[in-house]
Amino acid sequence: MTKRLQISRRSFLTRCTTVAAATGLPLWFVQRELANAQDATARTASPNDRPGVALIGCGGMGRGDAQNASRFGDILAVCDVDQQHVEAAAKQFTKNGKTPAQYTDFRKVMARDDIQVIVQATPDHWHTLVNLAAAHAKKNVYGEKPLTLTIDEGKRLVKAVRASGIVLQTGTQQRSDKKFRLACELVRNGRIGKLKQVNVFVPAGISGGPFSPQPVPEGFNWDFWLGQAPSVDYLKERCHGTFRWWWDYSGGPVTDWGAHHNDIARWAIGQDGPTEIEARALTQPVPGGYTTPSEFEATLTWANGVKQVVKTTPDDSPYGAVIKPTGQRNGLKFEGTDGWIWVNRSNLDASSDTIIETPLPDGAVRLEVSNDHMGNFFDAVRTRKDPISPVEAGHRSASVGHLIVIALRLGLKCQWDPAAEMFVGDHASAANAHLAREMRKPYDYGFAG
Repeated sequence: MTKRLQISRRSFLTRCTTVAAATGLPLWFVQRELANAQDATARTASPNDRPGVALIGCGGMGRGDAQNASRFGDILAVCDVDQQHVEAAAKQFTKNGKTPAQYTDFRKVMARDDIQVIVQATPDHWHTLVNLAAAHAKKNVYGEKPLTLTIDEGKRLVKAVRASGIVLQTGTQQRSDKKFRLACELVRNGRIGKLKQVNVFVPAGISGGPFSPQPVPEGFNWDFWLGQAPSVDYLKERCHGTFRWWWDYSGGPVTDWGAHHNDIARWAIGQDGPTEIEARALTQPVPGGYTTPSEFEATLTWANGVKQVVKTTPDDSPYGAVIKPTGQRNGLKFEGTDGWIWVNRSNLDASSDTIIETPLPDGAVRLEVSNDHMGNFFDAVRTRKDPISPVEAGHRSASVGHLIVIALRLGLKCQWDPAAEMFVGDHASAANAHLAREMRKPYDYGFAG
């Protein structure tokens, strides 16, 4: 018996060493993770424990999310206002001769009793109405980021999700990445001393235009795609992969990569939201073209005094040197009184090896554990416990981006009350007018049921 235990221990340590070398994570952290793997890792559903899943929004991201979800559930329906996207998704998820049902109106999906899970990957301006409809129909949601288009939408969605009892996981999957969790734990536990500043670097957006109207493609319901946004002539540049570069539908680089990194910044800071926001565009959109600036810089102040600087970094950016020696232009740098930590999806680095390599002590702050974002969601559906990125986290992190957008569009320094979720002080009236947007009928809140 003793010999078998010694072999098992030796095998465990060997595995830990191998994983640490492959991932760049410290050995102590890998040992802790593997020791808790049985509890932290999502189990694969049995054939009799696979909920029915519907994909709404069948572009590339949606089909990727649905492929991920198919490990745990059965794709029974696909829905998109673009018939070509619907057909491509139906073909991809045909299995054993069974083809998912095809829809162009998501409300028909909500009426199906055999659908328990919605994978939602529409453009940003449709996120809230689809998620609200799912909540009303009591269907669980894996929803792409950013969770909403406005702060008002987020407040409404939080209430609807909690009133319905559904599970909602926001697609901010970096919360299920060990590197980001470890970086946040180290910051929370004072490993770099008192946190002073968080630098968030996001890829620049794109600029272009002017664009000319074109005929609406056959099989594409342009009016439905526009939804709550103003009615305009069809431009291929407004939809599908480039929708995010228009204020009507998204927030440009602020809510693209910014939605991921601002979520991690907020996780490390440990507060609901900043108290002061100012932002400026570093480039101007081309008249008649994309409306979001391709480059911007924003500074947010949090109640604990931490400064958060969010800036775009194009290939020729002068900011590249700021984050050396990593040479990275997409990620977060936490700066404290005793050092710094850099993290992105590829690297975890620090000003001193001891910051990362020294184990955290017993009793240290531990953050929620997920090593599989989609698996964590399906586990939550089964257990009825909150996933790692529940609706409140999705709303608060999305709000950081919305606050930057408002300050950027107004060109004003704004004061924010995170508890009341309202602007206060100078310019409050002008800023609060942007908490919600006018919704074009019939695509308002009543459309979601």
